[in-house]
Amino acid sequence: MSEPLDVQEPDLRVSVEVRFRPDHSRPDQGPHGRWLFQYVIRIENHGGESWQVTGREWTITDGAGQVTQVAGDGVVGQTPVIAPGGVYVYDSFVTMEATPGTMSGTYLLRDAWGHEGRASIPEFVLALPPGTRPGGGTGRTLN
Repeated sequence: MSEPLDVQEPDLRVSVEVRFRPDHSRPDQGPHGRWLFQYVIRIENHGGESWQVTGREWTITDGAGQVTQVAGDGVVGQTPVIAPGGVYVYDSFVTMEATPGTMSGTYLLRDAWGHEGRASIPEFVLALPPGTRPGGGTGRTLN
């Protein structure tokens, strides 16, 4: 039986931009409303090797403190390969009933030789803009 390979931390830089989407939010749904947030993720490869994004792991915490762990293959149905100097950008969304919430996570990676790697997704806040009726309650749906 072979030993597991060491997991590397390649020089990938992850940044996130969050947008509240009032056009897809439903303040009248349920006892506290349902609020949709779009997030745009930018992954930059500052290292000397190509890395493929094979999966992701998210920790989602809503405004009531409820924590949900989500994991899956690739990102938005793809397993992109990011070459040295390359950039991959994608967007997705999450709905929440209790705000503000946070998300953070990790990308699971593989290089051309099959070595595994991980890249951190920095924590970002999912908050309603000033003047928007805040949600209470608990729960969220991740898509």
